[in-house]
Amino acid sequence: MSDSSDKNKETFGKTVGFVFIVCVVCAILVSFSAVQLKPLQVANKLLDQQTKILEASNLLEASGKDPKSIVATFNKYVEAKMIDLASGEFIEGDPVLFDERRNARDSEKSEKLENDPAGISRQSNDAVVYLVRNDAGAVETVVLPIVGSGLWDLMYGYVGLEADLNTIRSVVYSDHRETPGLGAEVMNPKWKALWPGKKIYNDSGEPVIKLVKGGAKAGDVHGVDALSGATLTSNGVTRTLQFWFSKQGYGPFIEKYLAANSNGGMK
Repeated sequence: MSDSSDKNKETFGKTVGFVFIVCVVCAILVSFSAVQLKPLQVANKLLDQQTKILEASNLLEASGKDPKSIVATFNKYVEAKMIDLASGEFIEGDPVLFDERRNARDSEKSEKLENDPAGISRQSNDAVVYLVRNDAGAVETVVLPIVGSGLWDLMYGYVGLEADLNTIRSVVYSDHRETPGLGAEVMNPKWKALWPGKKIYNDSGEPVIKLVKGGAKAGDVHGVDALSGATLTSNGVTRTLQFWFSKQGYGPFIEKYLAANSNGGMK
C-alpha cells in the first residue's frame, strides 16, 4: 500500500513539474515573440496612420499602395506638429511618440469633460495636427484627428480640410467597432464621397456640420446623408465633428492659425 502511494506521489510530482516547465518555456517563447514583433507592430501602426492621413489629404491614390511609396510621399508633403488644445499654440513634442489614447487615460495629461457631447469622457491636453504642403511648399490641406462615440465604442478618424480650415476635403475613419452594413458604412467609398466641399462653420463661426436623416437637401453645404439604419452612429459622427471643431476642440488652433497665416506667420 505504501509503495503504491509513493509511486502515485512521484507520478503526480513529475506531472506537476512537467507542466511547470512547459508553462515556463511557453511564457519565455511568448515574451520573446512579443519583443521581436514589437518593432514590426509599431512600424505597421505608423504605416496605417500615414496611409489614412494621405487619404484624408487626397494624396493616397498618387502615392500608390507600396509601403515605401506611402512613407516617401508622407515624408515629402506632410509635417506633423504638436499643439496645446486649450491655447491652440504649437508646442514642442514628438508627434510620432504621441499617443492620444494613452494620454486620455492619464489624469496628468488629460482633462475629464463635464460637457462631453462626443462621449469620450476624457480629452488629452495635446494633439497632433498634420500640415500637408504642395510642391510649391504652401499648406494646401490640414488634417485633424477626431475621436467620438459610435454605437458600440469610440470611433477614431481624420478630417482633411482645405486651407480655409472650413471646407472639407475628406472624412476618413480608421478605427471603429460599428455594425457591418450599418454603422460600419463610414468606411464605404460612396459615403466618403459625399464629404468634399461641405462646410463645417456657418456665417457666425459655429460648427454646424451634421448628418441628416433621410438625406441632405440639394445645396445644403452643412449637411451630409446619414448612414441608413444607423441612427446612433450617425448622431455620434455629428456630435464628434461639432465637438472637435468647437472651442473645446480645435477651435482655438483654427482661429490662431488663420489669423497668423493671414499675416504670414505661424506656418
